[in-house]
Amino acid sequence: MAPRCWRWWHWWSAWPRTRLPPAGSTLGSRQQFSRQEQAPQICVVGSGPAGFYTAQHLLKHHSLAQVDIYEKQLVPFGLVRFGVAPDHPEVKNVINTFTQTAHSDRCAFHGNVVVGRDVTVPELREAYHAVVLSYGAEDHRALEIPGEELPGVFSARAFVGWYNGLPENQELAPDLSCDTAVILGQGNVALDVARILLTSPQHLEKTDITEASLRVLRQSRVKMVWIVGRRGPLQVAFTIKELREMIQLPGTRPILDPADFSGLQDRIQAVPRPRRRLTELLLRTATEKPGREEAAGQELASRAWGLRFFRSPQQVLPSPDGRRAAGIRLAVTRLEGAGETASAVPTGDTEDLPCGLVLSSVGYKSRPIDPSVPFDLKLGVIPNVEGRVVGVPGLYCSGWVKRGPTGVIGTTMTDSFLTSQTLLQDLKAGLLPSGPRPGYAAIEALLSSRGVQPISFSDWEKLDAEEVLRGQGTGKPREKLLDPQEMLWLLGR
Repeated sequence: MAPRCWRWWHWWSAWPRTRLPPAGSTLGSRQQFSRQEQAPQICVVGSGPAGFYTAQHLLKHHSLAQVDIYEKQLVPFGLVRFGVAPDHPEVKNVINTFTQTAHSDRCAFHGNVVVGRDVTVPELREAYHAVVLSYGAEDHRALEIPGEELPGVFSARAFVGWYNGLPENQELAPDLSCDTAVILGQGNVALDVARILLTSPQHLEKTDITEASLRVLRQSRVKMVWIVGRRGPLQVAFTIKELREMIQLPGTRPILDPADFSGLQDRIQAVPRPRRRLTELLLRTATEKPGREEAAGQELASRAWGLRFFRSPQQVLPSPDGRRAAGIRLAVTRLEGAGETASAVPTGDTEDLPCGLVLSSVGYKSRPIDPSVPFDLKLGVIPNVEGRVVGVPGLYCSGWVKRGPTGVIGTTMTDSFLTSQTLLQDLKAGLLPSGPRPGYAAIEALLSSRGVQPISFSDWEKLDAEEVLRGQGTGKPREKLLDPQEMLWLLGR
């Protein structure tokens, strides 16, 4: 149900080996700019991968460019910090690359600044030669079914933000006293959430998961997690790495219905290799007897997870007193069409699945940032042509807000590089404002007059050191700071 959304970062380790641009492309070459040319003032809104990759490319390919990165959180790195699963620490090493970019004397980070509230996009456009919007997908797609508002129903995005320390999600307080959880969606985020729910707290204690969420997980009674999708095994959006982790998760056993895989062996020969390998692993797990050692482990397993295919959420069922979720009604579906483009249509049959926790992982969406910026509410993106915002010269976009919340980190990196290249081409062609622009000097005065206290990258490094120090006492890589007011207090604000 969910696209292969924001687990693009699993690709981070391969990014230096990205394929070279096509012959004749200027993507990988330094643009030639006159030394007599003024330093272009450019601002990037958002400090996740799209924002940092955009800044990195601008700095590398224009020797005079000054780049300011604005971020609404007090801390940088976006979903690398708040989205990557705590038991995947190696994925977060991309932060080292972003830190190098932030340390450039031509780059500055300004956290705790909400563009659209503290400063408007037109004010940024007045201060800079160009503005790039790279603020990602800050919202989730609603299920739009009865009962979605019941206690016990959460978006997977909020749940991930809760255990990863996103300040806005710290009041989530999920009740894990039930024995069964249902996750709607079959993307990598769904598998992340299932894995965290079923992983031994003892294993999570050595990660950067927040202590507050760890306390709740230690008391969890969840023993069964169903991961539900509208379509079939050939359409799942998760990757083989994530699936393998689930299959090998200690203390758990997988539950797959062999009937869901009937006739699949012949059909998978024609699909692309990555999809074929993934489906073969599903097929083996569903139909083959496990080896002796694996079987012994599964026999002793106290927890389980399963994939339910051809099911679409129809209604969250309330408890008898109507105070919380007690189950979900699923419409049974069948496929029309074939392959990854096949669509699910209801058969008319339904099935009720008892559960005390429902997590919706059916996709993410961007929000409009400012009334002056055009926004396609249906697609959840800023209308653009090659990163140029339609009808607004000097305004650009990159990442999810440009193309939608899809792809892996390679997609985001290349996409951001292309937007940067477009901007530099426009600059060289004289399509951007001429004459000097004040850049951050003008914005700093505006923010000061409005009582906004921006956070610099050196401020972040002080908070970073404090987090690492707090984690040392319990053997964790860090204990994340959760309260923005405490962060400001630590910085003497």
